[in-house]
Amino acid sequence: MLQHPQEQRQAKNSVALLRLSLAHCEVVVGERFTPDALAALLHRPGWETRLLYPDVPAALAPSACGPTAGAPVRLVVIDATWRKSLRMLLEHPTLAALPRLSLQAPAPTRYREIRAARRPDQVSTLEATVHALALLEGPSFDAAPLLGAFGLFVAGVAARQWPQAPSGTA
Repeated sequence: MLQHPQEQRQAKNSVALLRLSLAHCEVVVGERFTPDALAALLHRPGWETRLLYPDVPAALAPSACGPTAGAPVRLVVIDATWRKSLRMLLEHPTLAALPRLSLQAPAPTRYREIRAARRPDQVSTLEATVHALALLEGPSFDAAPLLGAFGLFVAGVAARQWPQAPSGTA
């Protein structure tokens, strides 16, 4: 995860739940990275790296190349608002040059209770990551426990943001 510094302080930070739930989740907080530091983060020997990001007109995805047989895939996720994530992508050519993994018609978000989205296909970082892992891992990946925990997380945040009226009141 490349997490924008402002996301780290959000009460709605779904990456915190990912970090607790996934054994191999590395979170690096920052907005700007030196080319060498970013290359060291993104490219690890023996791994295929894919960026979870849609193909957008401002930053077209590079030509897709097939995965190397037997090589594990390292998924890179940008945790930021859409605007800030695009800026991070445009400011880091090494990041923009990564082959992309895009989600096609993801399930409706559970996040809408606590954070607005402009389009129906916009989901939380956690939901996008879970969908991507399901694509990469196939049937062996059980997303239900993580999505269930996320549902409880969203309900808890929503309850703190918009307290219910005490029973017996209008």
